[in-house]
Amino acid sequence: MARLRKLAAGLLVLGLVGGLPVPAVAAPAWAPAHDLEGACVTLQVYDGSAPRGYVQRASVGYGFTGAASSAEPFRFEATQLGRYLLRDSTGKPPYQSVLGWVWAGDAYGDRADWTVSVADGRYRFVSTATGQQLGVYLGGLGAGNAGSTVALAPANGCAAVPDIATGVSGTAAPGVDANGKMVGWIDAHAHITAAEAFGGSLHCGDAYAPGGAPVALKGCPSHATLGWGALLEAIIAGTDPINSAEDGWPTFGDWPQHDTMLHEASYFRSLERAWQSGQRVLNVLLVANRVICGLTLEHTSCDEMDQIRAQATYLRKMQDYVDARNGGPGKGWFRLATTPAQVRQIAAQGKLAVTIGVENSEIFGCREVNDVPQCTRAQIDAGLDELAGMGVSGIYPVHKFDNAFGGTRFDEGVTGAAVNVGNLISTGHWWQATSCTGPSDNEQPLVSDDFARLLQLGVGLPAGAILPVYPSGKICNVRGLTELGRYLVERMMDRGMIIHIDHMSVKAASAVLDMAEQASYPGVASVHSWSDPSMVNRMLGVGGFVAGYAFSATGDGQDTPTFLDEWRANKGLANGSKISGYGVGTDVNGLGPQAAPRLDAGSRPLTYPFTATNGTRVAKQVYGSRTFDLNTDGVAQYGLYADWITDLINQAGPDATLLRRHLLGGAEAYTMMWEKARA
Repeated sequence: MARLRKLAAGLLVLGLVGGLPVPAVAAPAWAPAHDLEGACVTLQVYDGSAPRGYVQRASVGYGFTGAASSAEPFRFEATQLGRYLLRDSTGKPPYQSVLGWVWAGDAYGDRADWTVSVADGRYRFVSTATGQQLGVYLGGLGAGNAGSTVALAPANGCAAVPDIATGVSGTAAPGVDANGKMVGWIDAHAHITAAEAFGGSLHCGDAYAPGGAPVALKGCPSHATLGWGALLEAIIAGTDPINSAEDGWPTFGDWPQHDTMLHEASYFRSLERAWQSGQRVLNVLLVANRVICGLTLEHTSCDEMDQIRAQATYLRKMQDYVDARNGGPGKGWFRLATTPAQVRQIAAQGKLAVTIGVENSEIFGCREVNDVPQCTRAQIDAGLDELAGMGVSGIYPVHKFDNAFGGTRFDEGVTGAAVNVGNLISTGHWWQATSCTGPSDNEQPLVSDDFARLLQLGVGLPAGAILPVYPSGKICNVRGLTELGRYLVERMMDRGMIIHIDHMSVKAASAVLDMAEQASYPGVASVHSWSDPSMVNRMLGVGGFVAGYAFSATGDGQDTPTFLDEWRANKGLANGSKISGYGVGTDVNGLGPQAAPRLDAGSRPLTYPFTATNGTRVAKQVYGSRTFDLNTDGVAQYGLYADWITDLINQAGPDATLLRRHLLGGAEAYTMMWEKARA
């Protein structure tokens, strides 16, 4: 009893003096919500601890009901890490209106994007565009207060996300063998960031976009009939500028096609299909051209380094987007790799390793104007440092124009005429060529008819320009590797970077290979059939890597080479026996055509579904209401490279076993070359 009296007295004293301080309630630790992709849920809104009801559809926007059974189901689609587009049961996206209420929209837009965070089982929804928090607003759903939270509960009856399926099923074989070597093919030359290249408007469509396929793959008015985009594509690709319907999602009657060059052909679901079917490495080349950028009516900066920076940012955001669509940071299949060791780690996880290169004509601003370089060694060093910070593994010292590093290899036909005009604008002079024997840069690439066709399409020549005349037969660019070019190559070797010799004149490429041979440097590559065979042979001799342009397996009736003929020619070179793995260079989105259907595809078709090289089962891919078939479409979009690889091996006849071994050894051979260059 005495103890109880003392305890009571103690409690009385504490009550009189206020007692001990009460610990503060910890504020919720809000964190980005990464696990809502594809979720079908109802939304119950709270103000603080007070429930205000379940969200239901109203005549214009959304109101509340007390009955969970009457709640509206919402589907979530990630737009970036921690951000979502919601769709109600009718497929309409709720958006933050300018009047404060949340209304049902017709299509995705900035105001239909919601940043979602989670703490203690409750969620906060904040309009990404306006910063307003979702809650109760004048009796309806709208801009709430800082105490507004949302509880989610599983639901049925949600609208489907308009998306593109890969068509791939089954369990893939491991990406590495028992010895740790990669097993899978490599695309060593792709331009999936083309949406940000050339000032951002030359290309129609995106490899990814918040809002998914309906946003990324919609048509562009500028590329429709007689639009400036349609006219430019007519110059570059020979397409019809008059009959350009420009219907993208969901019908795709106008594009993508194997011969359209200014429309997106590498939507991320197509890349996913190729990866699910055995691709292990994707070498993405950031591409830029100041002159082409200037031809577009709308553009961002035409400075080529600005274009490279924009694409590097786009690529990082694309990785984040794929992560968001797969459950959060690091969970996606699309992984950037900045070292060979990272490539191997990613392959071991069964994911796609994405490496980064650069292909542009005025890298670091290193133009030459009438043979006067427009950059210094200090600019080269600073530029290489910047590229290293982006994770760039290799570069093209020379692209379409002569520059301060050396001479270019010539295009032909109307495209060649257009590029030559660009060379004049960039350097102050036309390509300069001389007759040559042996290795050459082309055979009389341009005639007056090519320029006449160019002029008919509305391309004007600089004032006072006199058309050049070139000798018949084999010709070579008079320009080789300059002193600055030699300095660049030396610094690249010091850093273990891959030197891409494609697009270099034979004189410039030969000088680079002299340096590589003297230094026993294996880090040289030709990855899309833009080098003379003699240069490829020398490159193989020092341990370099070769990939063939992804032409049709056999004849397509369009006077293009075939992949099989080029592969056989390369393995038949004096150093061809050194090929342990062979690559593919798709040049997707790179102002080059993709493989047309084989002429004999009707009588010897690829049969669907088929078994891919990694053991998965592959059906035809469907975009919206269009079904793609390699036999009739060729490689109209990147997902068809899964089909193309299988068809290629099927068409190789007695060489099929060796070709399969070379292709599935491509990722390993490329990575080994890079490792040795960095050693």
